[in-house]
This record gives sequence, C-alpha cells and structure tokens, in this order.
Amino acid sequence: MSGVIHTQGEVKRSRYAVAAVFTVHGAVTGSFATRVPWIQDHASLSAGQLGFALAFSALGASCAMPLAGRISHRFGSRTALRGLIALWTLSLILPGLAPNLYTLCLAMFVYGASSGTADVAMNALGVEVERLLDKSIMSGLHGMWSAGALTGSAAGTLAAHLGSDARVHFGLAAAVLTLLGILAAGWVLDLQAAEDEEPPPRFALPPRSALLIGAVGFCAVFAEGASLDWSAVFLQDRLETSAGLAAACTTGFMLTMAVARIAGDAVVNRFGAVRTVRTGGVLAAAGGLSIVLAGHPAVAMAGFALMGLGIAVVVPLCFAAAGHSGPNPSQAIAGVATITYTSGLIAPSMIGGVAQATNLTVSFCVVTVLACGLAVFAGVLRPRGRAQAEAGRQAAAVPDPQP
Repeated sequence: MSGVIHTQGEVKRSRYAVAAVFTVHGAVTGSFATRVPWIQDHASLSAGQLGFALAFSALGASCAMPLAGRISHRFGSRTALRGLIALWTLSLILPGLAPNLYTLCLAMFVYGASSGTADVAMNALGVEVERLLDKSIMSGLHGMWSAGALTGSAAGTLAAHLGSDARVHFGLAAAVLTLLGILAAGWVLDLQAAEDEEPPPRFALPPRSALLIGAVGFCAVFAEGASLDWSAVFLQDRLETSAGLAAACTTGFMLTMAVARIAGDAVVNRFGAVRTVRTGGVLAAAGGLSIVLAGHPAVAMAGFALMGLGIAVVVPLCFAAAGHSGPNPSQAIAGVATITYTSGLIAPSMIGGVAQATNLTVSFCVVTVLACGLAVFAGVLRPRGRAQAEAGRQAAAVPDPQP
C-alpha cells in the first residue's frame, strides 16, 4: 500500500468504523442461523441434505477468500470493503428463496463466498489499524462480531416466534444491514496500492507462517464449533437436563465468548499474545476436563463457560499474527481463514462421528486434547513477524546500491 500518513484522528475513527463493519457481518450470521429450521422446511430437506447444503457455505468461502486481497488492491480498501460488505448483507436473501436442495446449495455457495471475502477484507483492514495504533484491537473487533451475531440471533428468534416468513425477515434485515454496512465502511481508512506495487495473485498457497498460525486457529475453532453445536445435546443426553437448561448452556457459552473478546485487548496489551493464548489454552483444557468428568449439569455448564473464556481471543490473535507475518496481509489472513473455516466445517460432524462410535464424553476428550495444543503451540503467535515485515518494507524502499 502507498505510504500515506494518516492522522491519529483518522486512525481512531477507522477503528470504530471497522468495529461497526464487524458488528454488521456478525448480525448477518446470527440472523441466518435462527431461520435454518424454516429453510429446511421450505426446501423439504432431510437432516442429511441440509448438512450437505450448509457445507457449500464453507466451500464458497474457501474458494473466494484468496480473491479479497486482489479486490482491495484494485479498488482500495474503502471501496472494496463497501462493495464486499454489501454483497455479504444482500446474500442473506438468497437462502430463503431456495425451493429445493440444488438451489440451496448454490445459494449457500454464494453466501459463503461473499462472507469469506468480506471477512478477509475487514480483518486485513483491522490489522492495519492495529499496526498504526501500535496496540491490540483485534480481540475487541471480533467481540463486536459476536455482539452482532447475538443481536441478529435475538431479532431472528423474535421473527421466528412471531411466525414470520423468513423471506420477509431476510429481506428487511438485508436492507437495514446493507445500509449500516455501507455507511460504516465509508469511514474506514482508504488504503491504496502504490503505483509500482504488483497485485497479489488470484489464488496462491498461504505462506508457511500462516499454516502454523492456522493450526492454532484450527484447534480453537474446532473447540468452538463442538461447543456451540453439541453443548446442549451433551447436557440433555449425558446429564438428562431439560431442553431449556441445555439451551441456556449454549447461550452462556456464546455470551462468555463475546464478553471475553471485548475485554481481551486489555489482557493482550498487558501480557502479550503468546502468554494470553497459553493461559487460554490451560483454561480451555480445564473446561474440557470439567465437561468430561461432569456428573452434574452445573459442572458441565461451568466447563463450557471456561472453554469459551479460554478460546475466545485465539482466532482474533491468529488473524493479527497472520497479518503481521509478511508483506501481504490479505494472503496470509486468507490462508488462516481457510484453515479455520475448514475446522468449523468438520468439527460438528467429527464430534458426531466419534459420539456415534463411542459417546459424547469421548468426543469432548478429543476437544480437550486440542485445547492443550493451544498452550503448547502458542509460541507461533509471537509478533516477530511484524518487525520482519517492517524491515522488509523499509528495505524495499531503499534503492539498490548495485549497478
């Protein structure tokens, strides 16, 4: 990007604008999640067919995310984010319009592709704002995403309770969120590529550093997906609780994640990314052990809360570490995002497969082992990449003395 000097006021304003974009992005996800049963009934799908169709969201995201860097390079960060966030919010309309399995698969592919490209663009911009502020903000940004998801989920729950048609719900939500997203994106930093800067490739394998960072994110997202999709089932099947108490456990897990992310930047700024993730890994492993050994619902619920607290800041810090690991933040972030999306895709089915062969207790033994991996491999998030990237940019700016 061109070496434009931004004032502190511009950078701070951009921080709040990016936070608003994260909130809008999360609200789309929360809105969609609450109406999945309506979509299943509308398209007359079995549980297996629904799972197959939902997988196309992750497939679309994985295919499209590498394009985000090239789009930002071509149009600049502000215009790119405006367009990508609008595509994402408007894509919410598509799943409700799908009358059968085939059209829903196509709708979910577009939905996932628009989600992934907007995700990479807003995270890359967040990393740049973090670099300019010289302090951690990524955890708080992802906390705003969680807050948006909770808000969208609450509105969707109300719409479902009132028996509204999801096509009407999605249309109204898309209109409001598109307007909010475009307005918020208009206040972010307008980063433009230098005239002599080569555009990033359309598709490229992520750098090795991103693969290592992505492995840490994989562990965290696996634990998150397992807890979100199976915590209520665990309480009902293993501990024979009521459906209401089981649902409250899932909601508590989401709230713990949101609060921990919003408060996480202060912890990261005080103790650093590596120590924060190592401590989080210990907390998540302790939570997993509590779940595995739980003989009472309160113990299991406390375990899921600890799990959420421990993994909350890991993915934001993985995106931040990827963005600081080299001269092409979008490419590295896309690599990490692809790995984490894959983890989120396979976690629920793997937990179910292990449970089918054994039981859910054994499934959460697997989650606990992966949580231990956070503590063991947290060192890959050490911010040495930022200094190397700065040195690389400075070296590139110095003319070669050789003839």
